[in-house]
Amino acid sequence: MASSTTASSQMGLGLGIGLGKAIGHGMLVPSETEAEAQPDMARGVLRLRGAVQHYEWGRRGDDSLVARLAGGGDDGDRRPYAELWMGTHPSAPSSLAASGESLREWLARRGPAALLGRAVAARWGGDLPFLFKVLSVAKALSIQAHPDRELARALHALRPATYRDDNHKPEMAVAVTEFRALCGFVRIQELKDVLRTVPEVRELVGKEEAAKLMAAKEHDGGIGVRPYLQSAFTKLMTASKETVSEAVSKLKSRLNVESKVRTLTKKEQLVLSLEMQYPEDVGVLAAFFFNYVKLSPGEALYIGANEPHAYLSGECVECMATSDNVVRAGLTPKYIDVQTLCSMLTYNQNFPEILRGVPVQAHVTRYTPPSEEFEVDRCLLPPGESVTMSPVPGPSIFLVMTGEGEIEADSMLDEGRAKEGDVFFVPAHTEVRIVCSGPGSMQLYRAGVNSGFFS
Repeated sequence: MASSTTASSQMGLGLGIGLGKAIGHGMLVPSETEAEAQPDMARGVLRLRGAVQHYEWGRRGDDSLVARLAGGGDDGDRRPYAELWMGTHPSAPSSLAASGESLREWLARRGPAALLGRAVAARWGGDLPFLFKVLSVAKALSIQAHPDRELARALHALRPATYRDDNHKPEMAVAVTEFRALCGFVRIQELKDVLRTVPEVRELVGKEEAAKLMAAKEHDGGIGVRPYLQSAFTKLMTASKETVSEAVSKLKSRLNVESKVRTLTKKEQLVLSLEMQYPEDVGVLAAFFFNYVKLSPGEALYIGANEPHAYLSGECVECMATSDNVVRAGLTPKYIDVQTLCSMLTYNQNFPEILRGVPVQAHVTRYTPPSEEFEVDRCLLPPGESVTMSPVPGPSIFLVMTGEGEIEADSMLDEGRAKEGDVFFVPAHTEVRIVCSGPGSMQLYRAGVNSGFFS
């Protein structure tokens, strides 16, 4: 394994002895000699404590993976454990397990360039460019989309209390259990079937908009359909509360009757379950417009800017650009911004690509999205086996999902024991060896900066 000095020299800052260079966000990057002079503790592998989010849609008690990882959900604690955040976003920053100091503050105090790597510090300043999460979903999340950079800046300037940062939020979910979601608009043929067979949707869309969609032909990647789809979807989503309530009631009654004489489709079964969770909500009807996706463990889904989606059930690890910007329009008690959502969507009509990852070495599979901020490695380590994660030019966060073992690195700040729920921050240019020493297999996930960013 490379020594700390060697790891530092690999950074290759080349800015001149005793000199610094001002780069993005007004930060001073130390020279190579200055980086090497920092104490080992500044670059050591750190234990972190993630931040738990108790959203209403989360799973409760031992049924929640988030609760088990975070050490919560004991008898009598019936709060929903929805998300575990690992990163530097100010809404829920991770902290050092030993001292309680926030990771963000610790990075700033110790020197982001040495810890995050020169290229990452130059591009994103003192923050991690990615936010790593675990989600435990008991009931559907909102129908939502995440803005691109330009829209994020505008929304943050206009309503900073709602849109808390000015960054975009591409994201990727890797299923830990069977995971269900709505994602992207269905193709025109399926949409025509909806308009023919779901009178409640057809009535809210209106005869004129329905006729345009029924006459539309799929060509040029569906570009010609998009204005009709946008118009029809906006008409549905902006219908009055009374009209929506009546339509959902009719839909529920009709499907309950028809279920006695035929087997309902999977989408029809889904909308009935959504109605039980969110009665009289327009999102129940909107579900007919979206692809219904089921992921098996180890499969992943990437969601780019301005694409509609809603997670429905299951547990996953999720990685995204460091942002908490969400534009919602249904299936939620939270603030909804229907006009913004309807105007921002791409209205692409394709079934989303299911990512299965690429093996990068024995026991390790990598999921690489088309986003420079992040990638995820999944490591399944049998008992007695080990794996060495080579140094990379950017920071990483490791999460032990199941099992136990040891994490070995040049600058461990403790004995390196690793068990279920442990989270580690690994600085740039740090080699890590993981050994599974328990009776069962070890499952770990690593979030890091997309390898393509360094190419």
